[in-house]
Amino acid sequence: MPDGRAGGDAPRRKISFSGAFGPRTPKEVRVAATPKTYAAPPRVSVLMPTWGHAHFIRRAVDSLLAQSLEEWELLIVDDGSPDNTRAAVAPLLADPRIHYERLPRNRGLGAALNDALDHARAPLIAYLPSDDLYYVNHLETLASALHEQPEAALAFSGVRHSYSKRAAGQIEGYALQLVQVMHRRTVERWVERSELVTDDLEHMFWRKLRGHGALVGTGQVSCEWVNHPHQRHKIIREPLGGVNPYRARYGVQEPLRFHSTVGNAIDEIEHFRRFRERPPTPPAADGLRILLCGELAYNAERVLALEERGHTLFGLWTNEGYGFNAVGPMPFGHVADLPRHGWQQAAKEAQIDVIYALLNWQTVRFCHQIMQENPGIPFVWHFKEGPFICLEHGMFRELVELYQRADGQIYSGQELHNWFETVVPGLTTQAPTLVLDGDLPKKEWFVASPAPRRISEGDGQIHTVIPGRPIGIHPWTVGELAEQGIHLHFYSDFVQGQWKTWIEKAQAVANGHLHLHSQVDQQGWVAEFSKYDAGWLHVFQSKNEGDLRRSDWDDLNLPARIGTYAVAGLPMIQWDNSGAQVAMQSIARHYDIGVFFRTMDELRARLSDGERMAELRSNVWNVRDQFTFDAHADRLIGFLRRVVGTR
Repeated sequence: MPDGRAGGDAPRRKISFSGAFGPRTPKEVRVAATPKTYAAPPRVSVLMPTWGHAHFIRRAVDSLLAQSLEEWELLIVDDGSPDNTRAAVAPLLADPRIHYERLPRNRGLGAALNDALDHARAPLIAYLPSDDLYYVNHLETLASALHEQPEAALAFSGVRHSYSKRAAGQIEGYALQLVQVMHRRTVERWVERSELVTDDLEHMFWRKLRGHGALVGTGQVSCEWVNHPHQRHKIIREPLGGVNPYRARYGVQEPLRFHSTVGNAIDEIEHFRRFRERPPTPPAADGLRILLCGELAYNAERVLALEERGHTLFGLWTNEGYGFNAVGPMPFGHVADLPRHGWQQAAKEAQIDVIYALLNWQTVRFCHQIMQENPGIPFVWHFKEGPFICLEHGMFRELVELYQRADGQIYSGQELHNWFETVVPGLTTQAPTLVLDGDLPKKEWFVASPAPRRISEGDGQIHTVIPGRPIGIHPWTVGELAEQGIHLHFYSDFVQGQWKTWIEKAQAVANGHLHLHSQVDQQGWVAEFSKYDAGWLHVFQSKNEGDLRRSDWDDLNLPARIGTYAVAGLPMIQWDNSGAQVAMQSIARHYDIGVFFRTMDELRARLSDGERMAELRSNVWNVRDQFTFDAHADRLIGFLRRVVGTR
């Protein structure tokens, strides 16, 4: 048989196949099968990558055992599962066609498949992820398709992909899935995690096979891509998935290159190189040992401002966050993670001085649980997201208790602080309090030079920008802006993918005044966004009439894009909510950096006032350092010291 790596007619190296892959090593768990062999070599090598699927795996293997084509071998690669996969597999190994290997740590889908390919003996390769299943004629129909079309490199079946949905071939919006594919063995190998993390199997492997021949379909639905919440592509795809959920789920220790089929490319290796490769700051003589607990939202690297002041950082992270919720291991380094199980003993050994728990609603339950398990370390709770989401998701009790039982309370804005006082009168006097936006950028992103001139200086028109969701800007609003000669530049191709219908409607009335741009990360904020005249915050008309009890999420929220605009020196456009209590309005009026309006005519007039706009730009530039986390790090440390001192 051809060698799994060399291909063609190269001689096959000798490998022991007693139910395991290769020689036994102390770092790998290998389970031997009953010593029995089939007279004929396998026609098909079925590769089964698995992680955390002990409850699925028997069903998947049962569907293979029922195949009409019996000349197969199954290579199960356990990619460092945290559950009892080995015990679930053990009874299956009585069948000498089934082999099992456990990798010493999770290495990712590509590496697991390459490991199996290296040991595959058959000329045909099929895939059976441990959460999927075959119908009885699946292997036979695929093998027949390749036999009947010798010029083909790959055959694919139709697939059931939910309880009521079936596709005769490729599922719309997805590449061919592993379970529906069989191909001839070649020298090609799967893209591994060290190269790229993606849910795009076409990029990972299928496109490599296209150079070896055609891809042909059977037209028969003969397998199932089982739909459940923990499918790999759902962990990768934003907004619920993303780089942070992926890192948390698989315990990835290293920075990643990451690109989902619906998101923006992320290169943590280059983006954070400057932070990761600098030497650690020597601990200060009086430095605190701080346990960061929960998640760090968008601008996670901000916490390095604490490490740079001689404080030692540790991490204890939620595993149930959204894509933008940054969790460890941190790709910029300098934060030592504690284990979730047994964290109390680890914290004791690390001599933790204070737990700094934060930030958005997705981590409320996790931080509440840590507070309950806390062995007596001073505990500080910092909350940013609107509390109304906690109401909707049934975790308001936990949110209130976090503040009630914390040794220190931090609120993202004064309005949020005052709102909680209406919920539990006297709450904000039960412990030391601090008001601090919890998601400000790091100062390093502010040092780049601005664009040499604004677009408006070249064409005499008004150009505004919005990075991210155009909250409060309706398609007809874009038409109204166009009538006033105001251009809107919309950044983030990921968000654009979510707002396709909005874009189509807006384009119909924009008359050339809506412009779409790709995502820009922190390194490009200054140069890119300083080209514009002003940036849009969320647009809404507050209904609270000055009474915080009538507030909603918009009233209390401080959008993360405030820091994005500040770094570029941009005045911030928002509705004139005079008479209401609105957090972002308070910030803009305090620093005099806002463009307020109630009609499009008024907005046009304000943006056309060259002298006033120059003054606003100057104001933003003069206070922009206040929108860095570094500017407030000493104040935060002073607060943490105060909390530690009161215990």
